[in-house]
Amino acid sequence: MKVLQVITSLEIGGAETLVVNLIPRLCTLGHTVDLCIFNGTETPLIQRLKVESPQTKIYALGHSVYNPLYILKLMKIMKGYDIVHTHNSSPQLFVAIANLYRDRKLVSTEHTTSNRKREWKWYAPIESWMYGQYNHVICISRVAEEKLREYMGGDWIDKTKPRYKHISTINNGVDVDAICNATPNNGLLTLKENRKAILMVAGFRDAKDQDTVAKALSSLDKDKFEVWFAGVGERMEEVQQLSKLLGVDDRVRFLGLRTDIPNVLKAADIIVMSSHWEGLSLSNVEGMSAHKPFIASDVNGLREVTKGYGILFPHEDDKALANEIMHLANDETYYNKVAERCYQRALEFDISNTVRGYVDVYKISLINIINFFS
Repeated sequence: MKVLQVITSLEIGGAETLVVNLIPRLCTLGHTVDLCIFNGTETPLIQRLKVESPQTKIYALGHSVYNPLYILKLMKIMKGYDIVHTHNSSPQLFVAIANLYRDRKLVSTEHTTSNRKREWKWYAPIESWMYGQYNHVICISRVAEEKLREYMGGDWIDKTKPRYKHISTINNGVDVDAICNATPNNGLLTLKENRKAILMVAGFRDAKDQDTVAKALSSLDKDKFEVWFAGVGERMEEVQQLSKLLGVDDRVRFLGLRTDIPNVLKAADIIVMSSHWEGLSLSNVEGMSAHKPFIASDVNGLREVTKGYGILFPHEDDKALANEIMHLANDETYYNKVAERCYQRALEFDISNTVRGYVDVYKISLINIINFFS
């Protein structure tokens, strides 16, 4: 089977990490899997992919995301593949248009529960047409699937209609063993000294809300706790300024873009994700895989994975977050109990399960023909 993965870029993010995790594993199963990226800027994930899957061709279309000329380039590239698998909004739309002239089997992954385009009423008919061009749409969580069906309506929510079966859920996955058995980053262990390190792995984007973690730190003993933020993005300077305003800037470490996340996770003591919303956060599952307690805001995407295993706190409630952190730090038995529950939950999201699910979808898509009028 020849598969082309299409994504906006390989900047650090959940969708991007999933693609880089999938490609070498699909190749190991005997499939030819190549990659098309809209923004071809060199990144650590591109470098990693070149090492782990040297046989994979990488088509870089340019240095932007929303260039309609990419449709012409896609038409040329797509003709050599059985399956074209898209991730993120612009690849979804541009591939759907290009396929009017190529007739490839199309698969797309919906990576989030919230998409601002769904607030644009004028865009709804375009998305309805676009999703209708796909043989299958994969959602990364049950909540993401429910939100997409609710948005699409019609045949997409009617179980008696053939189109209903064109959407399913395959949970994002990570290499649980690789993370659990990683060596803690020695430099970070030295830096934190005797403090407990609270880690959040996320890009500095509106959805992620590092602010609540910084505010929680201001309520914690300055000699006992510090925060690590791993990631980059447009809001990083804003969070840096907030840390100074709160008087905690000497206890907040901005680790930047990391390619050694498993080692960073193992060096931390508590993993936190305070997002406003998520699809199914890979950082969520990665944090649990490290055999450390995971604390998350009680929002869609995070709730689904964390409830009953890790700890949920009310959205944007920094005082509640600080209290949960102190409870873990002061009660070793409780800390170990939560850490073990998190690890057992992570095993359910191992990347091997994700790969099997994607292969099954590809096979079904090659057999089935879309009935646009069903």
